Amino acid sequence: MSASVDALIARMSQAERRLAEHADAPVPDGLTDPDPTTDERWEAGQVWAHIAEFPPYWLAEARKVASLPTNEPVPFGRVKTDAGRAAAIERERHTQPAALLERVRGSLAEVTDATRSFTPEEWNRRGLHPTRGEMTVQSIVERFIIDHLEEHADQLDLLRGPSST
Repeated sequence: MSASVDALIARMSQAERRLAEHADAPVPDGLTDPDPTTDERWEAGQVWAHIAEFPPYWLAEARKVASLPTNEPVPFGRVKTDAGRAAAIERERHTQPAALLERVRGSLAEVTDATRSFTPEEWNRRGLHPTRGEMTVQSIVERFIIDHLEEHADQLDLLRGPSST
């Protein structure tokens, strides 16, 4: 288990480094490519606001699933239309990326601690997401935190343009 945890933490650290590079650069103009499921397009400030709000949310959901010893999947999560998600993005979209990055770093430190503290049994407990169905705690952390960070770092790369490579 520790090898997979180490690999997840390494990916998360790499995504954090990429975000730090973006926070040090001017905020790019333009809009992201359309979201494949909603066609929604965001400016960089919305991407940053979302990056700051989702790791603590999904970590709390992973902890909820991990903490309930049951053989049945535990309902968890939200969908893209969640009002709290949208409100957090709108509220923070004009906050400086460097300030949001500091919050992200704190959240990712908590994610690192949690991933190292989950027992193998907790890591394999199952949740039931409204659209993705059954997921283990490991898959919740990987999909909703780590993959998600990488996807949004990719969006910022594209907004910044060819100089980001």
